Amino acid sequence: MSGRKAAAPVPFTDPMEENSAKKKKIIKLILAALLLTALFLYGLFFLRGLQEKKAPRIFGSTYMTMNNPYFTALNESIREVVEANGDILITRDPAQDQDRQNQQIQEMIDEGMTVLFANAADWTKIGPALEACREAGVAVFVVDTDVREREGIVSIIQSDNYLAGVLVARDLMKKMPRGGDIVLMNHDSVYSTVERRQGFLDTIGDRKEYRIVAETHNTSEIEVATAEMNRIIQSGIHFDAVFGNNDPTALGALAGIQMNNVTEPILIYGVDGSPDCKTMIQRGLVEGSAAQYPIQVGREAAETAYRYLEGQKVQDTVLIPVTMITENNLSDFDISGWQ
Repeated sequence: MSGRKAAAPVPFTDPMEENSAKKKKIIKLILAALLLTALFLYGLFFLRGLQEKKAPRIFGSTYMTMNNPYFTALNESIREVVEANGDILITRDPAQDQDRQNQQIQEMIDEGMTVLFANAADWTKIGPALEACREAGVAVFVVDTDVREREGIVSIIQSDNYLAGVLVARDLMKKMPRGGDIVLMNHDSVYSTVERRQGFLDTIGDRKEYRIVAETHNTSEIEVATAEMNRIIQSGIHFDAVFGNNDPTALGALAGIQMNNVTEPILIYGVDGSPDCKTMIQRGLVEGSAAQYPIQVGREAAETAYRYLEGQKVQDTVLIPVTMITENNLSDFDISGWQ
């Protein structure tokens, strides 16, 4: 016998099983590739969505002054809607200076503002800033008061200011049926107060028993109204009633009357329905106020802006009704807050 070992037998491989294994491997590779592709595409779209969410639109707002609680309430109402939509609201206070307001609007344009809520310090001089908005493609929504140049304005959202003057005049005539001497405290550069004055005068009409004995023309803040009332009283003018174009003016008139120790009863009227003025009505120191609804005005302005951005048609003018508040219906309102 030979000493060589026999060769080990070669294992048999079935060709069909080998092909089947290769096919399974290829299928697994294809499925893995498809899964990776799907995950990549999902991640791509997810990241793109995140990027879109991280780029909120910038809204701007500017009011003649923030030294008036009415505008604070209005602006916060706008802010609530804007921030609920994931966007940003920036606010500027020109402190009754139209040149400063125009400059601030340009600064907000430079910051990337896409929508502006504007309340003009001077309704006749805000035109250059509105033109700059048109050129920059900024959508403009005017709030609380009209402007002289409406070109390019998407919508104006404001109280029915003419009606406010009408309601004050009606209440005054009911309580002074024999007539009387009246002081009008206006702010001629703000069109809302121009409308209130006109509504008041049109309602009094040609009744000669009601006499306008003094007028101011640049009064809308407490301090200014107090100074103007001091001047009127110290000049010796007699009067029975005061119509302030807003509540700060009415409260300033009250302060001036009290400082000068005037003892005769004087009917004082304002426009706003502010918490401070309602408190004075409760105390019997102010006769009444034509109440505005700043929360509703702000919300309507913001919602109108979003409808416009979504491509919907919006009204070019939205008037919010006003309500006369006196001691007779004061209990219907929240004295400590805005209606």
